[in-house]
Order: sequence, then structure tokens, then C-alpha cells
Amino acid sequence: MARRVYLHIGAPKTGSTYVQNVLWSNRSGLKRAGILLPGTAAAHDQAMADLRQAYWRDASARWTWDRLAAKSRKWAGDVIISNEGLGAASQEQAARAVESLQPAEIHIIVAGRDLWRTFPSTWQQSIRARSAWRFQDFIQAVELGKFEVFWENYTATRMLHRWGDLVPAQQRHLVTIPPPGAPHDTLWHRFAGIMNIPDGLCELEGPTSNPSLGAAEAEVLRRVNQALGDNYPLRTPYQKVVQRHLVDAVLRQRENGLKFGVGLDKAEWVMDLAERQIKELQDYPCNIVGDLDELRPTNMKQTRTPDELDDGQVLQTAIETIVGMLAHVDSLSQRADRRYEEVLSRLEARAIRGVKRRLRSTSRPNP
Repeated sequence: MARRVYLHIGAPKTGSTYVQNVLWSNRSGLKRAGILLPGTAAAHDQAMADLRQAYWRDASARWTWDRLAAKSRKWAGDVIISNEGLGAASQEQAARAVESLQPAEIHIIVAGRDLWRTFPSTWQQSIRARSAWRFQDFIQAVELGKFEVFWENYTATRMLHRWGDLVPAQQRHLVTIPPPGAPHDTLWHRFAGIMNIPDGLCELEGPTSNPSLGAAEAEVLRRVNQALGDNYPLRTPYQKVVQRHLVDAVLRQRENGLKFGVGLDKAEWVMDLAERQIKELQDYPCNIVGDLDELRPTNMKQTRTPDELDDGQVLQTAIETIVGMLAHVDSLSQRADRRYEEVLSRLEARAIRGVKRRLRSTSRPNP
């Protein structure tokens, strides 16, 4: 029976990729120290989709939430389950998840980031999940209260209420995301402290993240999504084709992308939202790791939005993207050719060995 289970549930775009990379790359050492990451990172993702009964979940996925929970319960030490999509679970789904892991001591870990940085990264996340709405339409929807999904699925406050209310206050944890310029390992040490991971147990690599796209790259992807029609409608096929061969292979590899964000005309609105968020979290009983002041935006600068790009800029980026995809396809083709030649060589070698064995057996004199 597990002693403690740490459920890191989100929010998205709060350094979760970095934390998860450290955890999974040190899985063996953690296990020797009595801390289990059950299954694989893909298993956590599949279990999350199953728990949420998401319409985009892969019907052929092998891992369900019940399977992940069963594996966790069998462990005698501590368990870590980490997936930023868990935070979007409903109250009933969260309750089911917590109940399935009992009687272990359940800890809920939520990360929070300042809204000035959260808004553009959330919009981009939606574009990378096949959405096609413009950045300003997204901001306007949030401002007019027409996109409650943002508050439900991408901010710490409501996640804490849905999940944190299910466990005692001392088992709820809010990690604030350090401001730009902070040592890259600050975030890891905040998480490690909550999960009782000793200093020095995990080897830390350089900063790893889920790189953001520039304004032009994001706009190219948005227009591609718009043009896809009924192609790759669900998450798994979209990830296998568009995410793998367009986003990961080409768009994310481009350098010097034009940064984008909320315009200064919205600065007062964003700051007001941040103050309200900080007040709500001050009133919510939980363990705060970091400083709530880090949720107050700083260094608010005027930036352009993808909507402000002229068609010439988007066209140039699209042409360069096509060139990049041609190189990517050529690389895949060469790799496939090499693989074919290797397989053919092995088959030929095997056939020759077989002929030699038969020749030797027929050339032996009968007794």
C-alpha cells in the first residue's frame, strides 16, 4: 500500500515539462529511494484522458486511470503522478481519482503563473491543440466572461478548489512560478521540497521546456488548423502528424521568433485580475511554496500580437516552413532508405548462412 501519493495536476504552461523531464530522467534513482513514478509519461497522459473521459482520448490506449491507480496502490513507498491535464478534471472526476488512491495520504500540487505570461501561452497552447481562433478573439472572450474554460483549466485557484478541497489543508500545495531571470533550478527545488526528494538525488540538466512559437509561426499554425477541415480531428492523430512533423520538426526549431503578448492597453485589466487572484489564494488554506507576489505581473512591455502581422510576414514564414518541411521529409526518407538497406543486408546475410549450413550438411559423408 502506498504511503503518500503526490498528484501534480497542473496548471499547463507552468514549467511542468521541465519538472517532468527531471522526474522521468531520474526514475531509477527515485525508485531506489522509495519513490515510484508508475508506468510511463505516456501512461500518465493516457490515464488523465481516461479519467476525464475526454472526447479526444485514444480509444486504443492501454493505460486507464484505474490501472495507474492500481499500480500506485501496490507500491510500499511514495508515488508521484504528474500530468498538467489532470487539473481540468471535474469535481466528480477529481473525487474519483483521490478515492481510488486511498488510503494513502494524498497531496495535491498545483502551480501558478502570472497572468501576463499565462494569457499568450494559453492561447498558443490552444492553437497547438488544433484551435484556430485569433489571439485578440481569445483575449476578448476572457475579458467578456465568455471563456470560463480559461479560469477552470489554466489557473491555480479553481483547480485548488476542485482538487484541494478533497484533502486536508496541509496536503494542498501551491507552487508559484519564479519570474524571468531566476535560476532555472528554482522551480525544481520547490517541487522537490514538497515531494520530499532529497537534494542531490536527481541529476538536473539544463533548462528544458516546451518552447514557445514566435508570432509568425503561431499564425502559420493557426491558419493551417483553419484549413485542415475534417483532417486529423482528434488529439492523437493531430499529434502524430501536425504536432510531430510541422510543429516539433520545423516551427519550434526556428530561431529569433517575434515575441507576442497582451498589449499595454490591457495592462490595467490584467493587473486587476492578478490582484483578485492573489487575494483569493491568500484566503485559501494551503501550503504556498514560493511567493504570491510572483503572481503579480512585472516587466509589462508593449508587444505585437499575431493578429497585427501583415500577410507578407506570414507568407514569408510559411515559405520558409515549407522549405524546412522538405528538409525534414528528406531526412525521414534517407533514414527509411538506410533502415531498408540494413534490413535487406541482414536478410541476405541470414540467407547466405542458411545456404552454407545446408551445403555443409549435404557435403558430410554418410556413416
